[in-house]
Amino acid sequence: MPFKPLPAKVEKLAEAVVDAALTVHEALGPGLLESVYEAALAEELRSRGIQVRTQVPIPVKYRNAKLDIGFRIDLLVGGQIVVEAKSVEALHPVHEAQLLTHMKLSGRRLGFLINFNVHRIKDGIRRMIL
Repeated sequence: MPFKPLPAKVEKLAEAVVDAALTVHEALGPGLLESVYEAALAEELRSRGIQVRTQVPIPVKYRNAKLDIGFRIDLLVGGQIVVEAKSVEALHPVHEAQLLTHMKLSGRRLGFLINFNVHRIKDGIRRMIL
């Protein structure tokens, strides 16, 4: 199956997510709780006029039932991009799997896994696309 590029609008949102993460990291530095970075990133994006929803529930569909089992997207940016905020010593494959699962269940193609507990934020950002 050939790769389908993302719309320019989504790529522009993606640039804003990365820039906002940089701004938040410069202001707060590493070492805080994930919830702090999540709230700060949401605030930074909203201050730029970008719609952000936090802790968005994702039901799992099984047969004809929707199961609300606690999956939540940290930030849904512009209705298009899934962002998982972390503050961990190191990102692991389980974190990537979590992001991919949230992307698949929510029907979104682009996601960012952002670990704010790093010296340089560019080392903590992973972009994933379906």
